[in-house]
Amino acid sequence: MKKLTLLFLITMTISCSKKEKADTIIINATMYTVNNNFDKAEAFAIKDGKIIDVGTTLEIQSKYASTYVNDVKGKTIIPGFIDAHCHFFGLGLQQQKVDLTGTKSFDEVIQKIIDFQKEKNVAYITGRGWDQNDWEIKEFPTKEKLDELFPNTPVSITRIDGHALLANQTAIDLAGVTINTPFSGGEILQKEGKLTGVFIDNPMELIEVKIPKPSKQEQIQALKDAEKICVDLGLTTVNDAGLSREIIELIDSLQQANELKIRIYAMVTNTPKDLDYYLTKGILKTDRLNVRSIKVYGDGALGSRGAAMKKPYSDKHNHFGALLASPEEFMNIAKQIAASDYQMNSHAIGDSANYLLLKTYKDVLKGKTDRRWRIEHAQIIDKEDFKYFDNILPSVQPTHATSDMYWAEDRVGAERIKGAYAYKDLLNNYGRIALGTDFPIEKVSPFLTFYASVARKDLNNYPENGFQMENALTREETLKGMTIWAAFSNFEENEKGSIEVGKLADFIILDKNIMEVEENKIPYIKAEETYINGERVK
Repeated sequence: MKKLTLLFLITMTISCSKKEKADTIIINATMYTVNNNFDKAEAFAIKDGKIIDVGTTLEIQSKYASTYVNDVKGKTIIPGFIDAHCHFFGLGLQQQKVDLTGTKSFDEVIQKIIDFQKEKNVAYITGRGWDQNDWEIKEFPTKEKLDELFPNTPVSITRIDGHALLANQTAIDLAGVTINTPFSGGEILQKEGKLTGVFIDNPMELIEVKIPKPSKQEQIQALKDAEKICVDLGLTTVNDAGLSREIIELIDSLQQANELKIRIYAMVTNTPKDLDYYLTKGILKTDRLNVRSIKVYGDGALGSRGAAMKKPYSDKHNHFGALLASPEEFMNIAKQIAASDYQMNSHAIGDSANYLLLKTYKDVLKGKTDRRWRIEHAQIIDKEDFKYFDNILPSVQPTHATSDMYWAEDRVGAERIKGAYAYKDLLNNYGRIALGTDFPIEKVSPFLTFYASVARKDLNNYPENGFQMENALTREETLKGMTIWAAFSNFEENEKGSIEVGKLADFIILDKNIMEVEENKIPYIKAEETYINGERVK
């Protein structure tokens, strides 16, 4: 008996010694690889942060040995989510401000500001998240109450979409703004010859320039706070749609010091200084940071009626919204970017802004291939203009559709709404679509994104049959849009976005099967484990 036991141990030792060493082995999974065939698999092996094999549990266990074997017992594994359009740094900063999201009245906004100031007692009060479309009185607020409550403290609170703000008189005086201050590319609202405190689009900069800049430590904390929120929800890469050189370099330093693990695709904010610096420097790429795109703002937002429309708004006489620069300026920027290796990613909401930027792209990209220039939001498209997306990549945010569906038709009318939030039409024209959230404008959760994409309903099952379901995406299309197609939009499809040999080991383990669970349970799925570079970060 002792001889048999000894023989067995020798055999096992020899067998194990012949196996290739892996850092981690995952077995017994229900895995959606999101490869070209959308194959399923059961197991994979990881070494040095990359996937070295994918197959059945038996195949992987027979070929590899590891000190860490994770038997997930049938749970679902998918590639790590990529948010193709968000404001990662802004999410972190918001944790240090008054959170006004979800407020149902201006009175509730006021109370939140009072409570915040009692606790924080800051020299300049800032906040974000109010949306007058969610209030019983769906009109822009005015500053009188803020003037009364905070006569000596400047207050500036930004609308949910980041395209309008309300400032009190102290903040306005600090900025030196009067009723005669010149401006372009937006509005400064007046009533009976006086400022109401509302600034829309470009004029917001008049107020914002006087807001105290966060310290370096506050910036670092913001990045770390945002990372924790994101990785807890299964995000492994985020595309930050507008960062300064200062913050990009801070992110790089934290990543190099292994203090920030999430991967970031950084769109450089379109300022002359940063534009010149990065276009001259060329593409900056590390294993966790990719800087190769410029973020340009074409127009404002639909909720604040700043989106540039071809015809007047249906709910405001003779109002068209506004472009944030002249057509000539957009053309000059596009030519400058086209002469480099950088991507141009342009915010466009209204049908006029979309048309102008699509035509600008077409003109400057003649003869250039695989530039993957993006239209961010592509929210309202004239039916005649979808054809321009044949080689222009649409980057959209499904929760915008389910947030705006209650009032969007009031803004644009029954005919134009047919070309709004038209994700299937965009996919059919380009062949791929990149999905994101635009957080913190929308909630961070990729599961809400997934649900909005396939169900096109809110969490109360409204509308019962879904919002404009002809433009819903399938679950497979949605998962691709949040993984491999989002990676493609970043020129990263060969390194991430699917679970394949040679790719980065960025993946998540879910508590439910996102491809099969009942539709109404999708928003409540949880990422139980999140891995970046083969390292568990949640």
